[in-house]
Amino acid sequence: MSLKYSSTMADYLIWSDAMNLILVSQKGTIFTVQRINILLKEVKKKYRLKIKNFSYHSLKKTLGRQVYNMNSDNAELALVKLMELFNHSSIAITKRYLGLRQEEILQTYDCLSF
Repeated sequence: MSLKYSSTMADYLIWSDAMNLILVSQKGTIFTVQRINILLKEVKKKYRLKIKNFSYHSLKKTLGRQVYNMNSDNAELALVKLMELFNHSSIAITKRYLGLRQEEILQTYDCLSF
């Protein structure tokens, strides 16, 4: 596995060959999701951020939505790549994870007229 370091954060960001983002401490240990959430909570408190959902999960979901929205001309390919990145077993799961399925359902109701 080839590793590339980025010094833009206090700790290191490492991109593996599979393009999975891994947070690594200065000691070289990989942070757990729980530890990342604790660090994000500390950042939120320190900088008095008025963000309701500020967690590993919300950042991951935001990344997915941004990738999807920025690739609207090739949305299906973006979904396939996100499915692989998130290690989902189907595109349907990725759509549900990103909240796209709910949007599709609501658009169906919007088409109805009474």
